[in-house]
Amino acid sequence: MDAWDTAFVDLMEPAYILFGPDTGEFAFGCVTGAFPAASDTDAIQFSWDGVNEMDEDSDEGWAELQPDGSLTGEIQFHNGDESTFIARPWASSSTAC
Repeated sequence: MDAWDTAFVDLMEPAYILFGPDTGEFAFGCVTGAFPAASDTDAIQFSWDGVNEMDEDSDEGWAELQPDGSLTGEIQFHNGDESTFIARPWASSSTAC
């Protein structure tokens, strides 16, 4: 993320953004959010609701799938900050049951 360093971004848990068939979620620093995530293209714009340092927050974001499997995008906060991000796929464990 361009607005915060890695120490903040991974403060509570490893930062992530996750897209399911109909919904998505993200977490970084002291921020969590959820959003509708249906898209039939490699790009999505979304409105999110969540919590920012224990206060309700919301706004918009976007993400676009890149040829290497990463996502580029931006998260915006209502009357506040915005940050671009690059998200890379997590390696899956071959020992998971």
